Amino acid sequence: MHEKAENAAQLDPAVPTFSVLLSSTPRGARLARLLADDQLRSWGLPSDPARHLVAELAANAASHGRVSGRDFRLTLYVTGGVLRIEVTDTRGERLPELRRPAPGDESGRGLLLVEALADRWGVTEGLFPRKTVWAEVRLARPEPVSSGSGAAGALPQGT
Repeated sequence: MHEKAENAAQLDPAVPTFSVLLSSTPRGARLARLLADDQLRSWGLPSDPARHLVAELAANAASHGRVSGRDFRLTLYVTGGVLRIEVTDTRGERLPELRRPAPGDESGRGLLLVEALADRWGVTEGLFPRKTVWAEVRLARPEPVSSGSGAAGALPQGT
């Protein structure tokens, strides 16, 4: 999926947003995952599957989107019950392609993981030479907590 649009985080300052520039290296990709995990916890959100999505998108930016001397940007924001993960790099001419690797291939499965874990994902073409690969995860509504008042259904049946 390709789109050309401003993201909601840039349009609404009330949207919880986290954004950081990281080196396009394996260390930068690892740091992206760790920082995202920490930020999600500070927002009271679950880490999974978001940290896996961040890990894959950041690893792709550090390997396939790498341009010597240029960084990539990780952005997280929540709007309308959806967590959006964006990774922007400076290889706009190299768009990600979902492919099915042969069983013996040692790489090429990252976007299959993104496809499986994300509710939606795609690419936004930015000002050349940038592109943003994004993934969205719907956030589950918290389940009601039992008041412990002994109301019907509060105790397991047969006790």
